[in-house]
Amino acid sequence: QVQLVESGGGLVQAGDSLRLSCAASGLTFSTYDMGWFRQAPGREREFVAAISWSGGSTYYADSVPGRFTISRDNAKNTVYLQMNSLKPEDTAVYYCAVKYYRGNYDNSGRYGAWGQGTQVTVSS
Repeated sequence: QVQLVESGGGLVQAGDSLRLSCAASGLTFSTYDMGWFRQAPGREREFVAAISWSGGSTYYADSVPGRFTISRDNAKNTVYLQMNSLKPEDTAVYYCAVKYYRGNYDNSGRYGAWGQGTQVTVSS
C-alpha cells in the first residue's frame, strides 16, 4: 500500500521560505516521477512542480518560476519542495503525488496516489 506523508508546512510571512517534504513508502520510489500540487480554499487543485524518477528533469507551473525548487532523494524515498519568496497567493494545502500514468506532468489525472497534504499559510 502506497503511503505519502507531507510535512514542513506552516504559517509564515510574505518573503519567507519553507521546505516541504514528502516521505513515500510502499512503492519502488526511485522508479516513479513525483509531483506537487496545491489547493487553495474555493479553488481547483493546481499543479506546482514535478520531477522525473532520476531527478534529471523538473517541471514547474508558470506561477512559481524561479521561486520554487523541486528535488528528491531516492535513498530516503523523499521528494522536497523548496519555496522561497513566498506570497500570500501561495497559501494553500500542498499535496505530493505519484505519477502513475503517462501524460502531461501538470495533469492531476496522471497521478495515482496522493498524500493528505500540508497547510501553507502566507501572511502579508
